[in-house]
Amino acid sequence: MSEISVNFGGIAALSDVSLEVAPNQVLGVIGPNGAGKTTLFNVACGFVQPDTGTLTWRDRELTRLKPHQLAGLGIGRTLQGLGLFDRMTVLDNVVVGADRHARAGFFSGLLGLRRSAREERELRERAMAVLDELGAADHAQALPSSLPYPERKRVALARALVSEPDLLLLDEPAAGLSGEDMAELGGLIRRLSRRMSVMLVEHHMDLVMSVCDHIVVLDFGKNIASGPPERVKEDPAVLAAYLGDEVEHDRPATTRS
Repeated sequence: MSEISVNFGGIAALSDVSLEVAPNQVLGVIGPNGAGKTTLFNVACGFVQPDTGTLTWRDRELTRLKPHQLAGLGIGRTLQGLGLFDRMTVLDNVVVGADRHARAGFFSGLLGLRRSAREERELRERAMAVLDELGAADHAQALPSSLPYPERKRVALARALVSEPDLLLLDEPAAGLSGEDMAELGGLIRRLSRRMSVMLVEHHMDLVMSVCDHIVVLDFGKNIASGPPERVKEDPAVLAAYLGDEVEHDRPATTRS
């Protein structure tokens, strides 16, 4: 994205923000409360249309991007609210995310034709493979509402991964996780970056500093710093705006929404 600006009622949420996610890179977006992180993520997902600036993916400019277009573009995403269907099993929730790989048309599915049945079986096998990768296969027949929050987050991530995206957008993936779960998540993100690019918005600085190749720092809607974690955590503007002395002592920053 290049020179993205968004205004809400005359208030600038983003001002000429630019960033790029390189292939197989983990990009972190951080900043204090009100910095514009959520707005930036929503622009990338198509929930918010920028007033100025351009979104580019695979050398193609995305005009008026909509959320339902992401999967077809090879982009997966998770949200803070998870968005799981509580009356569907975990497996069925993940199968929904595999729709990108469906070949049979609507009427084939409606009429129960053999091609559609075979395809459904393939999609369910694909979904089970992703659940197994995330250690959630045992919950395949459970309802999401019956699971602890960290397990529901695994299901939401599985639904994003089953489409086999080239770019994965993660909104606060560590929220609500224990230290052990967060360490496991960090290892998973690093493994995922071998086959896709990842952009994450996150408050837990220990996770950001350990998994990100590049970090963009926002403050009052502007990009005040960018670079590798080692450089960003020593940047005076970053320390003043957000991180303070906590990074110097290798402690997680206070969570700010």
